Amino acid sequence: MKKRLRSLFEPGSSRWAVRRAQWLAMGLSERDLLKPKIAVVNSSSKLSVCYQHLDAISEQVQEAIRVAGGVPFEIHTTAPSDFITSAGRKGRYLMPSRDLLVNDVEAQVEGAMLDGMVLLASCDKTTPGQLMAAARLDIPSIVVPCGYQLGSACGGASRGEATVDIEDVYKAVGSVKAGSLSLDGLQQMTCQAIRGPGVCAGLATANSMHMMAEALGMALPGSAPIRANSERQQALAREAGIQILQLIEEDLTPRQILSPSAFRNALRVAVTTGTSVNTIRHLIAVAVEAECPVDILAELESLQHLPQITQVRPNGLARIEDLEHAGGCRGVMSRLGARLEGDALTVTIRTVAENVSDAPEPDEQVIRSLDQPFRSEPGLILVRGNLAPDGAIVKLSAVPPAVRRFEGPARVFEDEDEAINGLENGGVRPGDVVILRMLGPKGGPGTVFAASFMAALVGAGLGETVAVITDGELSGLNSGITIGQVMPEAAEGGPLAVVRNDDRVTIDLTARTLALELDEQEVAGRLQDWQPREQTLKPGWLSFYGQLVQPLSRGAVLGRRPEFAPGKSKG
Repeated sequence: MKKRLRSLFEPGSSRWAVRRAQWLAMGLSERDLLKPKIAVVNSSSKLSVCYQHLDAISEQVQEAIRVAGGVPFEIHTTAPSDFITSAGRKGRYLMPSRDLLVNDVEAQVEGAMLDGMVLLASCDKTTPGQLMAAARLDIPSIVVPCGYQLGSACGGASRGEATVDIEDVYKAVGSVKAGSLSLDGLQQMTCQAIRGPGVCAGLATANSMHMMAEALGMALPGSAPIRANSERQQALAREAGIQILQLIEEDLTPRQILSPSAFRNALRVAVTTGTSVNTIRHLIAVAVEAECPVDILAELESLQHLPQITQVRPNGLARIEDLEHAGGCRGVMSRLGARLEGDALTVTIRTVAENVSDAPEPDEQVIRSLDQPFRSEPGLILVRGNLAPDGAIVKLSAVPPAVRRFEGPARVFEDEDEAINGLENGGVRPGDVVILRMLGPKGGPGTVFAASFMAALVGAGLGETVAVITDGELSGLNSGITIGQVMPEAAEGGPLAVVRNDDRVTIDLTARTLALELDEQEVAGRLQDWQPREQTLKPGWLSFYGQLVQPLSRGAVLGRRPEFAPGKSKG
């Protein structure tokens, strides 16, 4: 028997009467009132190129829903952009905006008791936020990745004729600091770096999370990566508008899809492609919202035998459009084959194995097989040690291959601008281990930008000779010897809080260790004497966030949640 739509209220009730009056006045028909009512979650914004095309995509999705027999209701949410929203308070609004989006969707969709959601995903925080909202509300939902931008040729005496994109611009700031690029050269790059709408080119956080949505089974096969506004992207958006009606008919909800198997599959894709370091915190957060009994960090550690089968910028020379044309996420999953848990359900109402079975053969120049990988090591790893008892994440795919052990004196900063100044004034030298701390979700509060320093470091030519350890916000575009998502963060009293200048730090990527070279008694004594700094924040969103945010090891979600037997993540 078909499940009754939750949007249908009892005739004669006050809710039925006032809703009926509102919607008839908006032009809905008597027949429309009986149809499935679907939220089209649109984070369009004129602040950022990432979102400028979403209104047109939303219209196509809405029309597809109407044709398929549903009634679409477009709702708008916050639209955080890492390169725009990071300007205020040194990026502190970025991570909190993810959770603001989650609660925004809940308030609008759950408040209105709609029957399903189509979520238009774009920049870094929207995809995880939308996945988290879908997991929390657990009504039929489908994610639509809205695509990446492209760069173009950039001439100039300082660079010659070459293709430039936003990654080049990001790193070039360090080249200006180091004196190897003129300000005029950088200005010329900014004029050419972005041609058209969409998220950053490259396997940065946005494209990584688009791929995670597909790998989890929450986006249609072939959705990621995808060129923004391309015919294929628009066709998939329309297909999602049709498919949401099938999900409602079958009553297939996100928690049936977001199983431990789904998260393990997503991690396999992340590890073998070398996705953004930020995917791990976001996958943890989605699992928490789904109340799924899976330990993401333990599962990541268990996949350290998998090799890297793609090398997409910033991990290698291939561009994001090359990955799309080679087969994209679906191509990667077809290469993984039997390594995937094929019985996991997806929004196609088919299993992963069924979705992958008819995938075209991937282009081996871009997506290699597991037995002939680009690198024999995984693209993402977890390291532990007395500096990160709960672990830290390394995007091994973006670390220079020759660097597997690094030891040096600590250079401690609690402000990214001061660290960047150190590139100019000699405060940061080859052989140093830069500690960027008190920048985590609790310390900010709201994760403070550390990504610009890392980009500047690479641009200054120090990416292979200086290591960075941080609890701050990194970008998926970052490359170099970077240890991110250090857990516990410094503001929680993690050992990172008590590192001093000139302390010796050792990073061993082969052994997967991160060590402060002090005896346990010295570290324990420093931690006992440590006191958290007093934060003086005006009332507002960051103040609320600081009071509610949970540890990074719990995905930095808001509010305490039940623990779901993390050591017992059965399929």
